[in-house]
Amino acid sequence: MSFLPKTIEKLIETFQKLPGIGPKTAGRLTFYLLHMPQEALDNFSRNIADLKKTVVYCSICSNIAETDPCSICDDITRDIKTVCVVENPIEILSIEKTGKYKGVYHVLHGAINPLNNIGPDELKIEQLLKRISSGNIREIILATNLNMEGEATAMYIKREILNIKSKNENLNGISITRLAHGLPVGADLEYADEVTLSHALEGRREF
Repeated sequence: MSFLPKTIEKLIETFQKLPGIGPKTAGRLTFYLLHMPQEALDNFSRNIADLKKTVVYCSICSNIAETDPCSICDDITRDIKTVCVVENPIEILSIEKTGKYKGVYHVLHGAINPLNNIGPDELKIEQLLKRISSGNIREIILATNLNMEGEATAMYIKREILNIKSKNENLNGISITRLAHGLPVGADLEYADEVTLSHALEGRREF
């Protein structure tokens, strides 16, 4: 038997549906909101309610934005011939923070994961292949995550691009690259896993 009000119980259950949120964290978040000033709480709820009302998907790169096309695709200073493929929109923020990338993006909105019934058709891969078929792209950078799902997705996309190139000689100039990966700065070899070490060895360069 619970002694909590039904409203609080329901909110705790709602928070638990979010990724990475367990019962204790859900409870802390709920009671934190309970002690917020009503005005701040109203503003918080409005932001949640407006989330899907004001956000659209870019018809070019599938990134989330307030306008279509998004601000990146609409930026004439960007190199539209270089496309960085990422799994989710939040990864664009990480790349943009470096200030080193001046190309455009394509967001897949996930990765191939058979265990969760996510196949190529559930992702924005077909849209990417159509962009490539236009013949305006010089380089595809596969920046999917360095896990089993990300690697499988990158391999699938590479295979599909090579298939397109084999049927259209005008696309032979397209290069397919993968983000370099290996040992992070400050890491000790002692604590590196085998996969990370193998990638570091394969990607070694002249010093």
